[in-house]
Amino acid sequence: MKIRQASLEDAARICEIYNPFILDTTVTYELEAVSVEAMRERILAKQRKHDWLVAEDESGVLGYGYYGRFRERAAYDHVVESSIYLAPQARGKGLGTLLYNAIIHRAHEQGYREMIGVVALPNPASAALHESLGFAAVGTLVRSGFKFGRYLDTGIWQKSI
Repeated sequence: MKIRQASLEDAARICEIYNPFILDTTVTYELEAVSVEAMRERILAKQRKHDWLVAEDESGVLGYGYYGRFRERAAYDHVVESSIYLAPQARGKGLGTLLYNAIIHRAHEQGYREMIGVVALPNPASAALHESLGFAAVGTLVRSGFKFGRYLDTGIWQKSI
């Protein structure tokens, strides 16, 4: 398994991984599929100051993750928010841990001090992943998301890096 910086050529595969989460689940609060061009723009924007990583094997990209600014105020400049997504065939095999650890390592190298994971609830797999990596559940935003005709809670996990 290789973990590397995402390239613009990865955008189509990243959309293949991410768009089913948008269209079929409450894992993300996005409501409309992301185009390849929009994904390229997201990758470029994120990589100006942060990292966007992909995990791949000989079959291609199996997952991706990134971190970026948590909030706009300067007092939060030491804090980043992280996110990862895996293709169905890559789940439950340790790739999430491998990729997330790479994201944590890169953020630490860049001088960030705190990492925040924001999780649409319920999502037991994501909660378990965060906790296995040393994140602590620090709060819940009740009925903060609305998707598929229902209100959803949002969990906040935090880790000092």
